[in-house]
Amino acid sequence: MRCLVWGAGAIGGTLGAHLARAGHDVDLVDTVDEHVSAINRVGLTIERPIATFTVRVRAFTPDTLAGEWDTIILATKAHHTETATRALRPHLTPGGCVISAQNGLNELTIASIVGAARTVGAFVNFGADYMGPGVIHYGGRGAVVVGEIDGTITPRATAIRDAWLDFDSHTIVTRNIWGYLWSKEAYGAMLFATALTNESIADALSIHKYRELYVALAREILAVADARGITPEAFDGFDPAADSLDALVAHNRRSAKSHSGIWRDLAVRKRRTEVDAQLGIVVTLGLEAGVATPLTTRLIELIHDVENGERALSLDNLDALT
Repeated sequence: MRCLVWGAGAIGGTLGAHLARAGHDVDLVDTVDEHVSAINRVGLTIERPIATFTVRVRAFTPDTLAGEWDTIILATKAHHTETATRALRPHLTPGGCVISAQNGLNELTIASIVGAARTVGAFVNFGADYMGPGVIHYGGRGAVVVGEIDGTITPRATAIRDAWLDFDSHTIVTRNIWGYLWSKEAYGAMLFATALTNESIADALSIHKYRELYVALAREILAVADARGITPEAFDGFDPAADSLDALVAHNRRSAKSHSGIWRDLAVRKRRTEVDAQLGIVVTLGLEAGVATPLTTRLIELIHDVENGERALSLDNLDALT
């Protein structure tokens, strides 16, 4: 596979490094000059516990990139999707495709810019963090799924799956990529709730006082999915039909990535999160479908309060949401 990875952070860097190590022809694009410089100077390093290696791979900033690719993996933060897709469009061949390896329902935005026929969906749930220029921590395996957004099984989706098997041997191709993406939205709402605290994902989900809150958040998201005719899929301990979170807690206990990227944005990197792009779209789609989303709306408000320095991370925030 010859591919361009647009966004060489936690997800894109991990995926791109593994594909390059397996012999695929990979180029990386990132907007952080120091990251690009470090990759070109000494390589891209993936840190344990899942794997530890350094791979030499070409890296560019958007303004230094030239050429076209049949396959572009988009792995930016969700709120950068529109800007990134418009920037990468000149580098996409007429018959090529953009694969969204992101959180959220970004395939909708991508398709509006490059066309639905050139958009492929992907669901990734592995744990990784950007640690600094040229260094990614790969902390936990998770489901990896590829699928056409129209629900068909095509040679290109199968070819992407076959290449990604070199990253994770359990990668699958599906007819129901939207089912996975909407389930990730429901799980993502739980992660945003845990990020309102300083607890680890597993510890926060284990607090019985808030179990009903987490389940209610997920059900609210899935009610919007249901109104859109989506059948949610189970993955990595998340069961859309279950009331228990025990399997989800157990999955997160096995990961060396203790806290979400959302929490890192709030507590460590002190930057805005993906909440508007990832959960705000659910509120919008809920309004269109006539489905109320009061918990999701309030969760977005609380995340903004933390981003703006008006709230500290605390379990008190879960009490406010409850």
